[in-house]
Amino acid sequence: MMQNSPHPGKVIREEYLGPLGVTVTDAAKALGISRKSLSAILNGRAGVSPEMAIRLSIAFDTTPESWLTRQMQFDLWQVEQKRDSLKVERIKGDGPGPTGEGK
Repeated sequence: MMQNSPHPGKVIREEYLGPLGVTVTDAAKALGISRKSLSAILNGRAGVSPEMAIRLSIAFDTTPESWLTRQMQFDLWQVEQKRDSLKVERIKGDGPGPTGEGK
């Protein structure tokens, strides 16, 4: 079972901005984005896009993949919580499946 992953914005706020003593305004300026855009990420109202992942990786000397992985883990956790309410049926065919196995 997946574990509850924090939103990347929480990680940015608690593990980077807070310890570094950097304000949201100064961080937004350093990232080349508006304060409103950064605030949306920090407050979990927006996710980390591939472009933002690159900006964060440059600013904090990390990898873009680490930011995208955090976002993916958070997104999957959110959807996993409502897995049972998804109306999905298993697809079965007559031919061999992707592994070459029959039905």
